[in-house]
Amino acid sequence: MGDVVNLNQARKERLRKDKASAAKANRAKFGRTAAEKAQEKARAEQLQRGLDQAIREDRPKDIDPD
Repeated sequence: MGDVVNLNQARKERLRKDKASAAKANRAKFGRTAAEKAQEKARAEQLQRGLDQAIREDRPKDIDPD
């Protein structure tokens, strides 16, 4: 005779494996390395500094900058 298998536990284990494989695929598809995040942050800060430097000082005070 074969071994006794708890079907509820087997089902839950299969679901865990499926979720783990989906998570692995999402990490590969959407994940970014720390270097990529740092590069994007530096690029955004550089762009913001350039925009801040281009602000005219003689603009009317009643205009909201945003």
